[in-house]
Amino acid sequence: MPAVETTYGGERAVRLSKGSYEAYLLPGWGNLVALRDVTRGFRFLREPEHEMEEFRKAPGRYGIPVLYPPNRYRDGEFTIAGKAYRLPVNEEATHNHLHGFFMRIEWPVVDMGEDEAGAYVEIAHEVKEGHPVYAHWPHTFRFGIRYELSDEGLVQRVRIENRGHEPMPVMLGFHTAVNVPFSPASRAEACSIQLTIGERWELDDRKLPTGRFQPLNENERKMPTGGANPFYEPMDNHYTARPQGGHNRMVLTDAELGLAFVYDVDLQYRHWMVWNNNCCGTFFCPEPQTSMVNAPNMDLPQDVTGLIVLAPSESFSATSRMYVEPSNR
Repeated sequence: MPAVETTYGGERAVRLSKGSYEAYLLPGWGNLVALRDVTRGFRFLREPEHEMEEFRKAPGRYGIPVLYPPNRYRDGEFTIAGKAYRLPVNEEATHNHLHGFFMRIEWPVVDMGEDEAGAYVEIAHEVKEGHPVYAHWPHTFRFGIRYELSDEGLVQRVRIENRGHEPMPVMLGFHTAVNVPFSPASRAEACSIQLTIGERWELDDRKLPTGRFQPLNENERKMPTGGANPFYEPMDNHYTARPQGGHNRMVLTDAELGLAFVYDVDLQYRHWMVWNNNCCGTFFCPEPQTSMVNAPNMDLPQDVTGLIVLAPSESFSATSRMYVEPSNR
């Protein structure tokens, strides 16, 4: 079956299958935790299948976790369009709010099956008064994510609709965890990354942007053209996005396999975070974000911060894709 309910690591799951590709979504977390090429034995995402207790403690380190709003906000407080927001401080070391509300709650499955695009599953939240998110994000809106799996790889479609009567901010990101290498027959040393970064934001001791840029180091200067080592040093870095040829993407090239895993994200993701778990040597997270860290508190124009505000009845949509192609290096 192209789309079927099953289990994964003891959790309720939806499995998508098409051609040589297979993917697993955990509705209890809204996280697509596995993308595989079963013919070649590739696993592109860091999976929690044998680490489910650790996953439940830290779901942001596996698969494609949903960040809304993404990353850190000073003291959990900000004002947008005249409305004050008070988010819980859930990172005591920095006294910030971190990563939003949708990563640790169950997502209803609203549709699944197969069509001309391939196997698909759609999950969505209808947020209104009484919903667990509403207490801290008091807006009426629908937040839907659709995953489509075909012979061409995985497509993610996001749609957020403001169904309320006042402006609503959209601040969205994904803490995508990519295996390095993605083949058990290869080595991390054979892998390099290309990433469409522009400038690096300077971060203070609370891991919040100062509003200034830092010079790129030697490896960062290699990222836009390829050839950077994803573990050259511990990274928890914040960058502007600078698309190339109409594409905003991360390309993980395996020189031994002659293949590249491509994560091509929507141009509306105006910023990247890059985190490699203290240079762990097994996975790293290229994290697309629509807005910069702490965006509402920055004394910068919205076209710089990337902050999006939807008028009543307006919607936001974004499409991203993961696939494999022959390496050009």
